[in-house]
Amino acid sequence: MDRILKAARASGSLNLSNRSLREIPDEVYANLEAVGEGEKWWEAVELHKLILAHNSIEVLKEDLRNLPQLTVLNISHNKLTHLPQAVGQLHLLKLLDVSFNSLVDIPEEIGSATSLVKFDCSNNKLKELPCSLGKCLNMLDFKASNNSIICLPEDLMNWFKLTKLDMEGNKLTTLSDKMVASWGRLTELNASKNLLDNIPESIGNLSGLIRLDLHQNKISNIPSSIGGCSILAEFYMGNNRLSSLPAEIGELSHLGTFDLHSNQLKEFPVDACKLRLSVLDLSNNSLSGLPAEIGNMTTLRRLLLVGNPMRSLRSSLVSGPTPTLLRYLRSRLSAEEEAGSATSVKEDTIVRATRLSISSKELSLQNLGLTVVPSEVWESNDITKLDLSKNSIENVPVELSSCSTLQVLILSRNKITEWPSAIFKSLPNLTCLKLDNNPLKQIPADGLSPLQNLQTLDLSGNTIMLPQLSSLRQLQELHLRRMQLREVPTDVLILHQLRILDLSQNCLQSVPEGIKSLTCLNELDLSDNNISSLPPELGFLEPNLQALRVDGNPLRSIRRAILDRGTKAILNYLKDKLPEN
Repeated sequence: MDRILKAARASGSLNLSNRSLREIPDEVYANLEAVGEGEKWWEAVELHKLILAHNSIEVLKEDLRNLPQLTVLNISHNKLTHLPQAVGQLHLLKLLDVSFNSLVDIPEEIGSATSLVKFDCSNNKLKELPCSLGKCLNMLDFKASNNSIICLPEDLMNWFKLTKLDMEGNKLTTLSDKMVASWGRLTELNASKNLLDNIPESIGNLSGLIRLDLHQNKISNIPSSIGGCSILAEFYMGNNRLSSLPAEIGELSHLGTFDLHSNQLKEFPVDACKLRLSVLDLSNNSLSGLPAEIGNMTTLRRLLLVGNPMRSLRSSLVSGPTPTLLRYLRSRLSAEEEAGSATSVKEDTIVRATRLSISSKELSLQNLGLTVVPSEVWESNDITKLDLSKNSIENVPVELSSCSTLQVLILSRNKITEWPSAIFKSLPNLTCLKLDNNPLKQIPADGLSPLQNLQTLDLSGNTIMLPQLSSLRQLQELHLRRMQLREVPTDVLILHQLRILDLSQNCLQSVPEGIKSLTCLNELDLSDNNISSLPPELGFLEPNLQALRVDGNPLRSIRRAILDRGTKAILNYLKDKLPEN
């Protein structure tokens, strides 16, 4: 022990985990006072990191105040029933882990530890949380799962920086609407295994939410505001009381996993068939049939239907392979629906859209069968958003050159073959450009250079050589699926602001180690490629990377059991493969 304490006085870090300790040695609390002969007292440093996990410690003394420089304190997996008030005097403490103890309360003094960034008090015997926690304004990650907490103090509305909240396995009956609205930076919310009977309307304010787990509650409906969770990738609502789904579910364009098992659903809405899901669990509901449009959900890898009173589908289809079921459902679509024939252009539709654009500054003419844009729609040249998707337009209208205020331009699913370089030079404020699923012949090497403010770019479905991307330093979303790419473009690796990168349905055989430089990534889609192994460096992207999709690859280096456990398990596995240095 003396040797370990001596090393701690030199490094400022002390690890006494897994030592069968029943109490903390007094020398730990008075580390600097125990400087022995032969030690240079002037070189000794105060403890800033103290690990006491996996022991049998019953008491943490008030002498803890003698360690004011602590930034990390881990005393998880012990036998504590109380925390000392002195924890509030650790003003530099950033990480506190007291999980897996027998704590019955958290002292109010915790509110004075205002530097706290991460606090884990899960797996204890807590019935409430102190209001003073709301004073910890830097809180990013809070975990209090598997306790008996009935409600959250309103003071937690002050956690404006919160990104992760885990309250699984408590007795919460409600989540305050105002509180949820204040957590605008939340990326992960787990309130599963509680007694919640509703989802607050303000859930729609969480535009950065990536993972939402509310399974095993008493929730009877999902609010229409859910459409505001625009980058939600995983949504778990199994074991609730849902009887229907809102149409707005179809707006969750990034949703990959949707768990609805063990509810009371009688139908699956056609609007939700627009989703690009990988996993859809509808088992143990009250479904008697499925909309044929589900057959068009070609990204679906697992569709679970067992435990439903299906009348319109043979049992062999219900329990058989998902691709077989999807093919059958597609065959039931009428020829007109299959071809996706465009709605005929109606003059009153165009007139209404044009009038609306004068006040809203947004013009939407999607899916009207247009081959050219009627000249009368350009009554206002200060529009900020133009949607011309799902038409048959062959040339980008030259009138766009006068729309210098344009910020969002959606040209998806048209017949555009030529890159409009001259027009783009007149659009300095463009932040979103979608040209996916067009028969573009080529893009000039410097074709994207004028668009330096772009934050979203979608070129999916164009089999062209990519132009230089290095000028797009503000880019946050990049979609390059189904472009026959054989390698990850090197330019992508310097786009350090990227949050979403979609490289699915290509011919990639490997992922470069340089992917670790994309530290802001929240979502990475590598599905449906030829990748046989993943670089351990991907592990560096944890915990920011919340959704990693690798299904549809011949991965041999990672066991199926790990892949099935999802993003966190894969990243932790890869991180463990990194060299220790």
